[in-house]
Amino acid sequence: MNLCIIEDQPDLLANLGVLFSMEAGVTLVGAFDSAEAAIAANPWDQCDILLVDIDLPRMSGVDLIRLIHPRYPQLQILVHTISENRDIVFSALKAGAMGYLLKGSSPRNLIEALQTLHLGGAPMSPKIARKVILEMQATAESPAVDHMLSERELLVLAGVARGQTYKEIAVALNRSTHTVHAHIKSAYEKLQARNRAEAIHKARSLGVI
Repeated sequence: MNLCIIEDQPDLLANLGVLFSMEAGVTLVGAFDSAEAAIAANPWDQCDILLVDIDLPRMSGVDLIRLIHPRYPQLQILVHTISENRDIVFSALKAGAMGYLLKGSSPRNLIEALQTLHLGGAPMSPKIARKVILEMQATAESPAVDHMLSERELLVLAGVARGQTYKEIAVALNRSTHTVHAHIKSAYEKLQARNRAEAIHKARSLGVI
């Protein structure tokens, strides 16, 4: 497999380069310390797999995945990061990453993850796999809230999540504050939420706002 690495920590980038150079069947075709450096080199047609950190200087790993995945769908992308943040995990996967490995994994686990990805699998650290499973279970157990909530209720709830007042939402939607209040009350009831924070949390966890 032909591999590219993007990692902004110099020592780790060097260590990964040594690790992969010693691995039979792996050819390192590029090692970069930023997304911008990788974009300038444009190695994507030569790569089978991209191993990319998320927390990069300037352009993030997620933004890079969003940029290159539509143009090079054959490129298999494995995230290699310390971040376990739910939003970052799902942003990376939705952008096109096919695997998510936490830093601290053993060199052998990292090699095996690359091999799994190359063979069509989706390698993930156990903690990340658990997050994905819990998310799928929550979605399966919940009603289709995006269909259950009306368009106006979704818009009002999104406005509340952005920190807008009822008056500001009313102006934006060309509705009265009374109507906005009725929409948000209805949304709370449908989400079985007791307050604003709970409603926003539930709506975000379900991916409807």
